[in-house]
Amino acid sequence: MNPGKPPAVRSFMDESLPPQNCPPEAPCLRLTRLWIWVSALAALAGWSLSAVGGLNRAGYAVFLAAGVAIFFIRCKKSGWPAAGCCANWKKFLRRFRRPLPAAFAGLALLVFIGGVIYPPSNYTGLNYHLARVLQWLAHSQWCWIHTPIVRMNFSGCAFEWLTTPVVAFTHSDRAIFLVNLLPFLLLPGLVFSVFTRLGVRGRVARQWMWLLPTGYNFLLQAGSIGNDAFSAGYALAAVDFACRAWASRRVRDLWLSLLAAALLTGTKPTSLPLLLAWLVLAWPLLPQLRRRWLASLPVLLLAGIASFIPLALMNQLHAGDWLGRTLLPMNLEIHQPWAGILGNAFQLFAGNFLPPIFPLAGWWNLHALAFLPQCLLTAAKNNFDSGFLLLGELPTEDWSGLGFGISWLLVVSVVGSFWFRRTGRPVPVRSSIPVWLRRGALVAAWFSLLAFTMKSGMATAARLIDPYYALLLPVLLVGAGPAQVVRRGWWRGLVGGALGLALIVLVLAPDRPLWPAKTILTKILARHPEQSSVARALQVYTIYSQRNDALAGVRQLLPPDLKVVGFIGDGDDCDISLWRPFGRRRVEHFLLTDPPAQIRRQVEYVVVGDYILQTQHQTLPTWLQSAGAELVGRTNATLKVVVGPQTWYVVRFKAQ
Repeated sequence: MNPGKPPAVRSFMDESLPPQNCPPEAPCLRLTRLWIWVSALAALAGWSLSAVGGLNRAGYAVFLAAGVAIFFIRCKKSGWPAAGCCANWKKFLRRFRRPLPAAFAGLALLVFIGGVIYPPSNYTGLNYHLARVLQWLAHSQWCWIHTPIVRMNFSGCAFEWLTTPVVAFTHSDRAIFLVNLLPFLLLPGLVFSVFTRLGVRGRVARQWMWLLPTGYNFLLQAGSIGNDAFSAGYALAAVDFACRAWASRRVRDLWLSLLAAALLTGTKPTSLPLLLAWLVLAWPLLPQLRRRWLASLPVLLLAGIASFIPLALMNQLHAGDWLGRTLLPMNLEIHQPWAGILGNAFQLFAGNFLPPIFPLAGWWNLHALAFLPQCLLTAAKNNFDSGFLLLGELPTEDWSGLGFGISWLLVVSVVGSFWFRRTGRPVPVRSSIPVWLRRGALVAAWFSLLAFTMKSGMATAARLIDPYYALLLPVLLVGAGPAQVVRRGWWRGLVGGALGLALIVLVLAPDRPLWPAKTILTKILARHPEQSSVARALQVYTIYSQRNDALAGVRQLLPPDLKVVGFIGDGDDCDISLWRPFGRRRVEHFLLTDPPAQIRRQVEYVVVGDYILQTQHQTLPTWLQSAGAELVGRTNATLKVVVGPQTWYVVRFKAQ
């Protein structure tokens, strides 16, 4: 044994030593392992079936049959389910008799009810998550799509590889929310395990394991088809299994940590800086992979496939840049780091500390540019996407972070910790992880956040850093102070208030309101037509309720037996309505600048948005004349509240 290695590293490498004591495994640990393997194998299925042109029902059926057979063989060899497994689950379920677990369970049930009642309405999910899946299934493989919606090509695919078989077998988008709900239910166990392994006291971790998942971002996206909060489970699992590897000295824990880290990057490249926290813990353990290189090789290959690497290669091949930055406007990448830090700090504050009902949002959106210094406005214009200063009246999954309740609870906990830090009794942390390494992991996530703020010029930063939150909190909750705070009666009152606000946000959410919003608001507006705020609220709820099929009126103008239809829109327009019912029609995207002969060869009917005509300084008669097409019909539709209604045209190319 090399005497130059740190003691903890030497003990890990020495497999003759018995495993050290560590916090007991949560009953859902097996489900977490299963979720990681399923996610990684879904990516393997997606890329491998695409390689042979078999991304369809038949291909997935073969892959699924093989996967189920291997799963049951492995279960039989490992003796799962083990004796006492049912007893462990009964003990786990008894915990939900306590107030905090019961509150989380109640909120999770409401999330499930909302997902069942309402079709998906997350705009980015409809605009490119679901749209790209339909394109892949239509072509039986992953493909680089000719479209102005550039996010359909360069964005990570881990979430889509899980939803593709759902859409393929059901020909519907109604069950996709389960892909978000399942990892959401795993969050409490992962939060407790990671927090305690990084030095947070058990009493504190038992509170925050139920509180953190009630952040508005997690609650609202758990019943959605967005993929921001979805990857938080991978971030926690990557760190958790790296910590477990230090205690268990099992290479399989390191494998799971590696797979979770790969899936984190495969979901969103904005999570790449977060790998720093994982690397701090996993790097000293990587020599174990070399010692077991033959068994580790398939896992390494699977991790590579599940990560962002395949997309990076495709981006380099098709766009000339591994991140696809050449496809984005220049103001989505920060050129002045100080501007990035200040601008993203504002977004993070607004997304986390604004009240859940903020009636001043309309006033702010109209007047904010008037009183901000010109230097800040210039920096914002040069470094950020348009609209990054906009605020909303209600939290939505499109922009929310942890939200008002949890954020202020965290502030109170930090301030109270300094007040009570001398009254707590020091308790040594028993861990197989070296102290210096654990401290490095605690602060690494904050350096990752700093790197994000210095590079990202995208709007809604509070939503984009969803995977970061759970790894940012532990450093604020270590020590004796937080343990003293959670013992106070006033703390329990604040927790109850935060949970009450989370319930209000979930019930009022425009995406999936759990109250008869349009009915009540319509009656109020009929009695008080002068109330502009009520009219605005009714407009918001109405547009959100129509998002899932916003272009239904356009679809009615098309021949019912049409197999292929063209679509010419802006990069933020949504074509989902034209695909419905799924599996019967294919939508081909075109640019307004494409030669008419090229469009004519592929389609007969094309849907054209008026907004793209305006931005390209074109008129419909001029374009129809140059393209040799005729107008079939027109209608108005509203895709987004901030844009308002726009005209859509259905045109037909004349026979030649």
